[in-house]
Amino acid sequence: MNPWETHEVHNQFDELRDVNLLGADPALQEALARAGAQAWVPQLHRYAHDLGSSAAWELAHWGNTAGPQLQRFDARGRLRETVEFHPAWHALLGMYRAQGLVSLPFDNAQPGRFSAWAAGFYLHGQVEQGTLCPATMTTAAIGLLRQEPALWAQLKPGLFSPSYDSRDLPCSQKTSLWIGMGMTEKQGGSDVRANTTTATPVTAGGRGGAYLLRGHKWFFSAPTSDAHLVVAQLSDGSGPACLWVPRWRPDGTRNSIRIQQLKDKLGNRSNASSEVEFQDAWGVLVGEQGRGIPTIIEMAAMTRLNCVLGSAAILRTASVQALAYARQRQAFGKVLVQQPLMRNVLVDLALESEAAMTLGMRLAQAFEHAASPLEQAWKRILTPAAKFWICKRTTALVAEAMEVMGGNGYVERSVMARLLREAPVNSIWEGSGNIMCLDVLRALARDPEGAACLLHDLQQHCEGVPVLQSALQALAAALRQPAAQLEAQARHWAQQLVLVAQAGLLLRHAPQAVAQAFVRSRLGSSSCGWVVGGLDVQGGDVEAILQRALPQ
Repeated sequence: MNPWETHEVHNQFDELRDVNLLGADPALQEALARAGAQAWVPQLHRYAHDLGSSAAWELAHWGNTAGPQLQRFDARGRLRETVEFHPAWHALLGMYRAQGLVSLPFDNAQPGRFSAWAAGFYLHGQVEQGTLCPATMTTAAIGLLRQEPALWAQLKPGLFSPSYDSRDLPCSQKTSLWIGMGMTEKQGGSDVRANTTTATPVTAGGRGGAYLLRGHKWFFSAPTSDAHLVVAQLSDGSGPACLWVPRWRPDGTRNSIRIQQLKDKLGNRSNASSEVEFQDAWGVLVGEQGRGIPTIIEMAAMTRLNCVLGSAAILRTASVQALAYARQRQAFGKVLVQQPLMRNVLVDLALESEAAMTLGMRLAQAFEHAASPLEQAWKRILTPAAKFWICKRTTALVAEAMEVMGGNGYVERSVMARLLREAPVNSIWEGSGNIMCLDVLRALARDPEGAACLLHDLQQHCEGVPVLQSALQALAAALRQPAAQLEAQARHWAQQLVLVAQAGLLLRHAPQAVAQAFVRSRLGSSSCGWVVGGLDVQGGDVEAILQRALPQ
């Protein structure tokens, strides 16, 4: 033996790869069946196979390691303002686009389409999250742009296209299009009404009319998108407006959108986020004058659902990687998964992951059937509540999953490090936790009939389970309090609303072992607070829960 071979490497295990992400997820398969989305299952299985491959994981690694680079000038000093991406970025975006997921909720009327889209988004997000930013905004923009007939006629082919076109050209010359958003300014943040960017009509103005924008955006997501939907104050004082602002003007010249710099972000590093200035940038008014915020909120409703699904995807990857590692790694004479306290932690992760996915998929059904008063209530009230709670919980639980892998999880080459950096963005983007909780209260106040309908539906889900009925009664009583008093407790009641909804869905759809363990640990007398692994697993079928989370 070579004297410098000081040790043999053993009891070390690579992260889980080369697995079909849908085939390994019975709960997601069941959710698709409930939604009647069987027509898309074969395609989703193929995509899940590709996403779970080592090649896809390598693309995700390099896309986030290299990151985008801003090139403001060419070699001779001419202003270009291009953003260069690692080839992995283009490969991952191309994979997503080829599935038809960008337009799936809107390009057909087949039942189950929203659930199929949500599942595809969720599967992609388990491997790479930055590429989902332009995908999220583009899909959400379709619902808004369809209400503008003249503009929609020009854009429909590019938005419905499954091809991937990374060229920087006018929309009319592209085979497919990506849409971004521009709302946040330095002085306002979530308070979009504080925006100072102005839009001045070129001629008569009005809906469909041309405007020139002057001002800035502090966060301008995916600046290489073919166009952005931007909120600006109309120069006549009539209030905020929503405008379509393309990267190129109709005359073929580059629009006057100056990229100041790219954000150096904690996570989401494969994706470009920027600061920009509008120097009389050309745009078209979308929606009614002075109604820019309600117009853009239509888009934001769906992007909030994407935040829920994206966080659930991160949580799924963290949980599965922790469980796969614990099934192989030995410590103190036993495989980790056989150690009682470790099993407790893994069960807790599995419960939280399935509950997050199940609620996200239920909300996708609500978006598809939003004409129903009940489904509208699920969509309008529970989407912001779910965004608050699931996105908030994901960061803490990813940290716990990292701890299962010890120092191996803490190094940059581990997927856990990337997941932990990525997790907080969904809590912040499209409205932070407080904004979401206040939005829940507004939705309840504005639609008392819908609120009553939702509470009645949850009551049916919780029938025969005293602890849930008690929680629901307390929630209903709290909602009768004065608004000012209720506002201070908005986070608590948003949390309770989500927990009751998740518990009810699991009782209806999940195996008894999963549902009962979730109810006991989140709302029952043995509730452990929010320390992962502190629940009482006595009498529960721990092995059944872990096998469901990742079948062996």
